[in-house]
Amino acid sequence: MRNTRTSRLASLWRAGRVSAALLAAPAAVFTMQGCTDLDETPVSAITPDNFYKNADEVIGGVASVYAQLRSTMWGYYNLSQVSSDETVVPTRGSDWFDNGRWLDLYRHTWTPTSGSGLEDISGVWNDLFGGVARANVLLSALETTEVPNKAAIVGEMRTLRAFYYYLLMDFFGGVPIVTTTEVKPREQATRAQVFAFIEKELTESRAALPDAWPANQYGRVTKSAVDAILANMYLNAQVFTGTVTATGLTRGPAKWNEAIVAADRVLNSGRFSLPADWRTNFSPTNENSPENIFVVRHTSSPGGLGMSFQMRGLHYNSFNLSPWNGFATIATTYNTFDDADDRKRVFLVGPQVDLKTGQPIRDRAGNPLVFTPEIRDVTQAGEGEGARVYKYPIDPAATEGGNHGNDFVYFRLAEMMMVKAEAQNELGQTASAIQLINQVRARAFNPARPLAANLSQTQVRQAIFDERLFEFIGEAKRRQDMIRAGTYTNARLFKQASAPYRILMPIPQNQIETNPLLKQNPGY
Repeated sequence: MRNTRTSRLASLWRAGRVSAALLAAPAAVFTMQGCTDLDETPVSAITPDNFYKNADEVIGGVASVYAQLRSTMWGYYNLSQVSSDETVVPTRGSDWFDNGRWLDLYRHTWTPTSGSGLEDISGVWNDLFGGVARANVLLSALETTEVPNKAAIVGEMRTLRAFYYYLLMDFFGGVPIVTTTEVKPREQATRAQVFAFIEKELTESRAALPDAWPANQYGRVTKSAVDAILANMYLNAQVFTGTVTATGLTRGPAKWNEAIVAADRVLNSGRFSLPADWRTNFSPTNENSPENIFVVRHTSSPGGLGMSFQMRGLHYNSFNLSPWNGFATIATTYNTFDDADDRKRVFLVGPQVDLKTGQPIRDRAGNPLVFTPEIRDVTQAGEGEGARVYKYPIDPAATEGGNHGNDFVYFRLAEMMMVKAEAQNELGQTASAIQLINQVRARAFNPARPLAANLSQTQVRQAIFDERLFEFIGEAKRRQDMIRAGTYTNARLFKQASAPYRILMPIPQNQIETNPLLKQNPGY
């Protein structure tokens, strides 16, 4: 008999509307306290022994692993943004204080037992290991289940599992490497070991993946998605394979040539191009973008499967779904952008209008709403203080505040060009790097404003750091860039210099109490 539940899941995959609630079950075989709270398996749990016996059930399991990517849009994204110089969340009256958690993240004052440590940081740990667990359950089932295109699905699941580990490595360094559904505590691998595991998984999985999936399966990982992850890993290899102590980072070996090879596979694939208008990469219909390589899918249909970025920064009266008036940008970052750079238009500054009707709007006191770049005091900010990043515009089809249909872009072609440029510059190929950077800049300036051809390696290194801010603001890249450049823990507006070990997040104390094999990161 055809399983009606999983038949429905398969059709929803094609429509991009797989319910997070329906797809929570496959992870139940692992109680998700960071893959460490493994004391029991619920009686009702879906396991490889009682599910995933036909193609429909497998497609449902595949969709569940992708569905977990949406969880990264809250924890991983927020912590990446708010701990960098791109985003600050001021306290506005009684709004956004949350026991100091948001300012704790911005100021780098978190601890393993603080509110941000036990909730926000621990939440990221759980979200990412949730993705690992879902992939492991399906991979275990596929060992004894035959379905069409099995090799590609196995490669797909290994790739997604590796991506979840890539995010874990980015935040926490060394973590347990879990590849089975066996219920037991896991020892903690070193960060370099996690790097090697991810590299192996991606490299071995790549051959089984297609160059592209059918249009109705848009969003599934491809060879180019693997290459993009690898290029980014190699760009950050000195950090990811280095050693962090209480006094800072000892960098590991560089992998600049490897970064160029991986980026070139994307650049030379013939499958991606830079659209003349960079905004198309982020629109509610950005599934049509020729630039985007690896995305997290969203839908504007009711059910909690949409993007909520628009709600986090826009004012309560910016449109009729009542945003939350939280996230803003500090003035020094806003002022770094050249007025002639079209990318500065991601910021909302000055008198504001309703984003649906175009009519002027007022704040809650009845005054005309004006966004100012300056924030006088992040502990008691006014409603209009702080420039707002509006890179992902509202979706006119959205009927719920957190359900905008814009797909989040983890990797796109412009980043592969910038990865290659940075690697070339570090290898002394500065002239070639400048040419690539200028290709990215070309669509942002009219008339063109290319970098000068005679810049030194040091000058180009700084230009790349700045250019990545201009190009990728709001895309959860800045924290990595600042760590790689050695500026992440520096003092900035509203933040004192923080200890150098804070380039890693702490292992949340509740995870250590659950799994005694875990060891706290240095300095915490």
